[in-house]
Amino acid sequence: MSAGFGWIGLRNLVGNGEASPRSGSATNAWFTRGLLGLLAGFLVGGAVWLLMLPAQNNIAQAEPVNLALASVDPVLPTSASDTAAARGAGLDGLKISSQTWRRGGLGSKALVTFTVRNDNDYAVKDIEIVCAFTRRDGSHLTDRSRVLADTVGMKSRKTFARVSIGFVNVNADQAKCSLVTARRV
Repeated sequence: MSAGFGWIGLRNLVGNGEASPRSGSATNAWFTRGLLGLLAGFLVGGAVWLLMLPAQNNIAQAEPVNLALASVDPVLPTSASDTAAARGAGLDGLKISSQTWRRGGLGSKALVTFTVRNDNDYAVKDIEIVCAFTRRDGSHLTDRSRVLADTVGMKSRKTFARVSIGFVNVNADQAKCSLVTARRV
């Protein structure tokens, strides 16, 4: 008795209670595939392991790294003209009266909000600030600086909100910003 599937070519797949046309069992096929997968995994793992090994002649010696830190000694004014030049930098009457910081950019950037107070008799612009970031225990992590092109009028204050200072370490817990330079307008 025929099922009538011959017209679409299924007669070879569906029989009248005969055994499947495959010669091997399903367990044997899965076992073979598993062994081939295991072999491929070993080959890939071995290749990665060989690439990760350092070359024998390029092994770095465990020596301490000494970093040279540059420090700038402040130049003290010696005459009245030098004192006027130091005041020309604009920092004598400038100070940061308040500051806060938070993370932005998925936690990798520092956004600082601060208020610059100008007690001078002239306006200043191109204010450069530097922010030092520290860990919770107080150890120093990194410094970031920015130049603000805005102008702060004479005898006034200006709040700069959420200024992007740059990328910071994920361990940074505290920030302390200070003024570096400013130009007299």
